[in-house]
Amino acid sequence: MNTGEDIQSLRKIIDFTRLISIFIISIHFYLCCYLAFKQWGWSAEITDRIILNISKTGLFNGILRPKLAALLFLVISLFGVKGKKDEDIRIKSIAIYLIVGFLLYFLSVAWFCLRSELSIIAVAYIGTTSLGYLFILMGGGLVSRLIIDKLKKDIFNTENETFPQEERLLENEYSINLPAKYKLKDKIRDSWINIINPFRGLLIAGTPGSGKTYFVIRHIINQHLKKGFSMFIYDFKFDDLSKIAYNGLLKYQGNYEIKPKFYVINFDDLNRTHRCNPLDPQSMDDITDATEASRTIMMGLNRDWIKKQGDFFVESPINFLTAIIWYLRKYQNGKYCTLPHVIELMQAEYDPLFAVLQEEEEIKVLINPFISALQNKAKEQLEGQIASAKIGLARLSSPQLYYVLSGNDFTLDVNNPKEPKIICMGNNPQKLQIYGAVLSLYISRMLKLVNRKGQKKVSLVFDEFATIYVGGSPGIEGTIATARSNEVATTLAVQDFSQLKKDYGVDQADVIVGLIGNVISSQVIGDTAKKMSETFGKIVQDKESKSISSSDISITKSTQMDYAIPASKIARLSSGEFVGIVSDNPDCKIKLKVFHSEIQNDHVAMKKDEDNFKPIPIIEKVSYGDIIENYTRIKRDIDQLFECELQKILARNPLPAEAPIPTTDSIESKGQAPTSVSR
Repeated sequence: MNTGEDIQSLRKIIDFTRLISIFIISIHFYLCCYLAFKQWGWSAEITDRIILNISKTGLFNGILRPKLAALLFLVISLFGVKGKKDEDIRIKSIAIYLIVGFLLYFLSVAWFCLRSELSIIAVAYIGTTSLGYLFILMGGGLVSRLIIDKLKKDIFNTENETFPQEERLLENEYSINLPAKYKLKDKIRDSWINIINPFRGLLIAGTPGSGKTYFVIRHIINQHLKKGFSMFIYDFKFDDLSKIAYNGLLKYQGNYEIKPKFYVINFDDLNRTHRCNPLDPQSMDDITDATEASRTIMMGLNRDWIKKQGDFFVESPINFLTAIIWYLRKYQNGKYCTLPHVIELMQAEYDPLFAVLQEEEEIKVLINPFISALQNKAKEQLEGQIASAKIGLARLSSPQLYYVLSGNDFTLDVNNPKEPKIICMGNNPQKLQIYGAVLSLYISRMLKLVNRKGQKKVSLVFDEFATIYVGGSPGIEGTIATARSNEVATTLAVQDFSQLKKDYGVDQADVIVGLIGNVISSQVIGDTAKKMSETFGKIVQDKESKSISSSDISITKSTQMDYAIPASKIARLSSGEFVGIVSDNPDCKIKLKVFHSEIQNDHVAMKKDEDNFKPIPIIEKVSYGDIIENYTRIKRDIDQLFECELQKILARNPLPAEAPIPTTDSIESKGQAPTSVSR
């Protein structure tokens, strides 16, 4: 026990052992330099007799044996020394003391080889040996003050935050498998990121340049094409992903029972785009479809409205647009049911527009508030209700957009088993406000068509998902929540969760993130990193603490639960380094779902593939004249619609010859129509 009596006894033993060492070296000096001591008058007969008897033990035969004996007792005495601990003491200084001490202690015998006076040789030998002895004593004393127990030098706690990860390749007909390497303590091991159930949704997060596309998205596209998926790709920076999909289809087209057709929607290069009508009348069964389309368009044009849904001046333009869409859907069985025709019809003057719209019974309830405002001469209110829709949609009035939106080269049923498709829709970051609203409409209509039973497995890939608004029903959250049984795999790529909250609102963004079962994240910071860290959970980690007292040092080791991947580590991830969590299936359990690894790409092979990529072919040569002719035809269609419908109204309600041109009030009260259209 570390009691005061034990410490005192230990000190006495240490002192006694050191005295023995000094006694031995002193007798050695006396015997080796006896003539010098006698010359100095430091000898006596009784002393000589005592030392003579001691020397008969054999310990003092020669010069080396007594020195070694004295050194042995000195070392034994140093074992029990407990000096004051000092963090500034270094092994290097201790080694210098000991090396110099040993050299002086043992090489001092060289003085006997000199031819000089006896007293000088004796003084030199005794002095050198004693100095060496003192150096050894000082070095040994410093050893007891040296802090040998050092804490780990892993200042970022990197090794302590490593954990076992899935090293098996788990593959099925739907899976996405990414080879990776991870660190476990001080070893690098091979692993696999196995997304065996992509139908539970996949979220990819990462700041720009962190490697989302290069390390993850391109593999999703290639592997799903290889496994026979039909596919929809939202290509934010067209044609980065579209080229990968096109060349992947060329490579794996033999894996399909029915070869899918490749379609592109691109508003910048009309030679390399197909035409598609997102308001295809065949896909709009009732007025709720028109309502969802209207809401998607308006939210896409006015992103701040997403947080104001339910407000009077938000819902009014949506209802007005719904009435326009549904009227064209019912007019001659949807002959003019396209977004360009909707835009042109909406720009008409109120008098003839409301007169024509009233002919459709199903939308009377939608347009009555606007007619009432006009009759009551509440022009300001009417403009406030409708102007937002007219102004927003007027931004889409361009010949290029009209050309793409008014055609019917394909339908949006991507996973039709009889006619599977690979559809790539390209955006342009410089025209995001314009193209985004149109693409949002395409995507909303597409989601409704793919989430049906009896369809082919389909992979939906959205790059920079926050740049578009996907509303309506089922919406993106509804697709993730309900489309798993219909084999719809959804991949969303975002830079940060704050983007979703900004564009979709906090509640809807939290729902989208909360529904997704597979998460892959590269470098993110702030609240996103914190949320990720909390999602990945905690692991048991070793902890050490050091306490230094005047005579001792203590190291305390313990374990505690701490975050497996702290937010600070997620914020420091390098390009290609990912963290995440995967989901499993009942028939394929994954115990190690969390990962922190570096995805391995064969850069040379990928560069070679890219160099051999074939460009997306020209669909059809489109001249400027073709675009303008289509543009004017749409305007002409609406003029003809008004002319025809107003004549029918007038025929049913003929006016007296002397009657003046009726006003809107008289139209409403008497059922009469104006005689001309002002547009």
